[in-house]
Amino acid sequence: MKVLVVEDDSEISAALRVGLEKAGFDVDIIRDGERALAVALTRSVEVIVLDIMLPRLDGMTICSRLRSAQVATPILMLTAKTSLEDRVAGLESGADDYLAKPFEFAELLARVRALVRRDKVNRSGRIEIDDLVVDTASRVVIRGGQEIDLTRREYQLLEALALRQGQVLTRETIHQTVWNDAFSTSNTVDVHVRRLRQKIDDPFPRKLIHTVVRIGYVLRPEAVDLDSGA
Repeated sequence: MKVLVVEDDSEISAALRVGLEKAGFDVDIIRDGERALAVALTRSVEVIVLDIMLPRLDGMTICSRLRSAQVATPILMLTAKTSLEDRVAGLESGADDYLAKPFEFAELLARVRALVRRDKVNRSGRIEIDDLVVDTASRVVIRGGQEIDLTRREYQLLEALALRQGQVLTRETIHQTVWNDAFSTSNTVDVHVRRLRQKIDDPFPRKLIHTVVRIGYVLRPEAVDLDSGA
C-alpha cells in the first residue's frame, strides 16, 4: 500500500518514512506543495498525509483542489494549528482526518490504517466485524444472522464506531461526528451507546462495544484490557 507524505520538515518526513515502511507501507515523500498537487492528481495512492504549512502551495489549497478534481484519496491533515476553527477549516477543505503536531507516531499509524479501512468500506459498502455486518449502502445491520432494527441515530453511532474499529473514539469525537450540534452533550453520547448496546451486544455472548474509562468507546471483535470497563 502506497502512502504519499507531503511534509517540508526533513526530520518529521524521515521519521514518517521509517515508521510507515516498517508498518508495511510504500512511502513517497514530497516537500513542495505545487509538486505534491501534481503528483496527487496523477498517481494512485491509498492515503495522503498532508501538512498544512508548505512552500509554494499550502495543504488546504492542495486538499480543496484535489476534491474539486474528484480525487477521493483519503487525506490525513497534519498541522501545528490546533484551534477548533483551524480543525473545522481543514475538514471543510476536504480532509478526512486531522492530527495536530506534535503527535505520537502510533496514533498517526492508527489513523492511516483507519482511513485505508474506511476507503475499502466506501468502495465495497460493507463492514464485517466478528459476526456483525453493517451494509453502509442500505443501512442494514445484521448480527449472528439476525437483522437488527436501529433508529437513525443508533445507526449513525454504530457506523462511526465500525468505520474506526479498534480505534478508541472520545466522547467529543463521537459528538462531533454523529451529532455535530451545540445542543447534545457527552451524556447524550452515553445514553445512545447504552441503547445501542442493548440491541447489538446484550443478546449475544461476545461483546463488541467497550468503554475506555474517562475517554470514550471502542468497537472491536473482542475485549482487550485498556484500563477499560466492559
